[in-house]
Amino acid sequence: MKKTFSSLLAVSLLAMGISSVSASSSDLGREVLAPKDGWAAYDQVTTGGANAVASHVFTVTNKAELLKALGGGIDNTPKIIYVKGTIDFNVDSNNNPIEPEYYADPAYDYNAYLEAYKPDVWGHDKEVFGPLEDARARSAQNQKQQIVVNIGSNTSIIGLGDDAKIIGGSFIMSGVENIIIRNIEFQAPVDFFPQWDPTDGDFGEWNSEYDNVTITNGTHHVWIDHNKFTDGEHHDEDFGEIFGRTYQQHDGLLDVTNGADYVTISYNVLEDHDKTSLIGSSDSKKSDEGHLKVTIHHNYYKNLTQRLPRVRYGQVHVYNNYYEFNKDSDYQFDYALGVGVNSKIYAENNYFDFDYDIDPGEIIKDWKGTSIYESGSFVNGKSSANEVDLVDAFNQSHSVQLDENVGWEPALFTKIHPTQAVPALVKAKAGTGKLE
Repeated sequence: MKKTFSSLLAVSLLAMGISSVSASSSDLGREVLAPKDGWAAYDQVTTGGANAVASHVFTVTNKAELLKALGGGIDNTPKIIYVKGTIDFNVDSNNNPIEPEYYADPAYDYNAYLEAYKPDVWGHDKEVFGPLEDARARSAQNQKQQIVVNIGSNTSIIGLGDDAKIIGGSFIMSGVENIIIRNIEFQAPVDFFPQWDPTDGDFGEWNSEYDNVTITNGTHHVWIDHNKFTDGEHHDEDFGEIFGRTYQQHDGLLDVTNGADYVTISYNVLEDHDKTSLIGSSDSKKSDEGHLKVTIHHNYYKNLTQRLPRVRYGQVHVYNNYYEFNKDSDYQFDYALGVGVNSKIYAENNYFDFDYDIDPGEIIKDWKGTSIYESGSFVNGKSSANEVDLVDAFNQSHSVQLDENVGWEPALFTKIHPTQAVPALVKAKAGTGKLE
């Protein structure tokens, strides 16, 4: 079969003005998820665009070509899209870089916005509203139209070589199925127009939009593999504080929400970010019960603050991941595993590596949940390295008590490695340019 595909791929493509891949680069796009490799292997094979005919195999080098290849985000025809080099989403129709001023509504005035809504003028009792907030919202909508892209069903998006990058783009999979994304470095979008919410918490917060990748609204059978997700050159601390709060211009890196199902997240690097992965969108969304089935394995979590992942409702298998935290990072560790409402995390053989001493009871954080199964965790601090019962450690240092009765046991996995082998294995194999 591969010879047939290769011969087809040698044919020049005329569709949409985008070139076909060469025969030598075809195999990666034809790869499908292995049987039993996590929840994305449930009930059907996750193939992405592996069955695409030659006229639906593309190589793209800029945003316009990528959007054409995707067919407007509603094209469910099997397709393979190879990403070559760097694709920046903050560009105009001629692929010229654009700045925040390009998106700004004529009535938007940053300084006037700050003056109108600063706490000693507006207070903390009500959300902001009025002409300046409306102008900010219109500006945000202008940016959204340029950087958010919808992915259709039966699609594989594959980075070529070891330097494929998507900068500032927000990929959304909404109500679709059978998608594979591999071997791409994603640098998180920067929200140029975050909203001030004075009612968020005790002191108010700046809230931003645009996850790097969102799997939502009943989307199912998705494989996210051997990618890198990061804030890139734009770290949170670069934006400083306004009203005493971080001027937050990033949202999540990789979220699974609103009834999405059967997702495998494997061998990715996630680095330098705050709110990393949210599984389940809200405590009140009871329709998520029975969905949000996600496997997270052999990922490299490096210098992240929180949500590694944070889970509501879902049956989430978290195994053989390597977590590394440095005291001098721009992103200071808060917690790793978030136990939310009706969450059912099953964590096995994960390795937590700190270059400073930490209370292992802080690795889990309770977000109104009751249960998490955990075994085989290894915690390496400055002065010790030990296998730790994380649930017991949490219960010893918190008044809320968690149990391990999650009500399910994973059956979809290939091999669970000994915890001591995880650091070397994950650092050697996770991320871009490391596919065999």
